Amino acid sequence: MKPEDILGLLRARPFEPFRIHMSDGSAFVIRHPELAMVAQSKVLVGIPGPKGPEGPVERTVFCALIHITRVEKLDGTPQQG
Repeated sequence: MKPEDILGLLRARPFEPFRIHMSDGSAFVIRHPELAMVAQSKVLVGIPGPKGPEGPVERTVFCALIHITRVEKLDGTPQQG
């Protein structure tokens, strides 16, 4: 996966929530564009706390781009990348 692939999803208007699938089987849902920051080789994902995407994040996870196996919109539509 390239940084531009994730940036394109985050910058889309209107924003559509999506799920990142990792090579270890884990997955992370991005429900708001401010819950992810893209670097050259990884994505920093904010995991929302009890107040949801509008509140502070509970924790963060680094997702290496080389370990992202696929990205899909929450409606189940796979994305090219």
